[in-house]
Amino acid sequence: MSPTTFGDATTEDTVPTVKVEELLEAGVHFGHQTKRWNPKMKRFIFAERNGIHVIDLNKTLTQIQVACGFLHDVILQGGTVLFVGTKKQAQQELKDAATRCGMPFVVDRWLGGTLTNLQTIRKSVKRLKDIEALLASPEGEKLPKKEIANYRRELAKLHRNLDGIVTMDKPPAALFVVDIEREKIAIAEAHRLNIPIIALVDTNCDPDAVTYPIAGNDDAIRSVKLITHIIAETIAEAQAELAPKIAAPPAEAPAPETAAPTA
Repeated sequence: MSPTTFGDATTEDTVPTVKVEELLEAGVHFGHQTKRWNPKMKRFIFAERNGIHVIDLNKTLTQIQVACGFLHDVILQGGTVLFVGTKKQAQQELKDAATRCGMPFVVDRWLGGTLTNLQTIRKSVKRLKDIEALLASPEGEKLPKKEIANYRRELAKLHRNLDGIVTMDKPPAALFVVDIEREKIAIAEAHRLNIPIIALVDTNCDPDAVTYPIAGNDDAIRSVKLITHIIAETIAEAQAELAPKIAAPPAEAPAPETAAPTA
């Protein structure tokens, strides 16, 4: 996918400070074994070392700047970003980062139709809230123990699948994804709705499948944590910039000039 024009997406002052040395220290440059590569990643590969592809971090840094510039504009226009990463290494990092900046997230299991059939997802959210209200009510306390246990099991499952998207009542303006090979259903749904995708893309992935690829290690926890932190910080900084504009009262229109009375 070619990048979507969305304001000035290359503005460096919208990007949290990050240096190549930080990327290097976090192991962002380590790709997969050369035999597991996707040839479309060739343009982002610097070298091969001991059967492992090494990612060009200068290109990664440029990609971060472009992606963060885009995200900055998304937030200033009132959009939301859905964080997606269900692999073990990404779950807690994405959940924590999304929670810090008040964004929705999916870290347990992608429910088919999360984007393309959001109305059904909202019905499940309503079911979750209805069960919570019932169990907290005097009527709920009078239910048989077996029925209460069944409700609690259902509630636990709903929380596990929906907690991160309870407040998402419309499709997000963008997705941030870790491991696009694993999250193919989410990617496909975003494509159907023309939702731009920012993604951490390892050497076994197709970078053309997303709008804003960030070449990097999507397996190491430190790498995932650093890139996710950069994304979340960009969102938080844009939110801080937007807040005064939301709080400011609308400017009053100037009073119309009245003509001077004629003698």
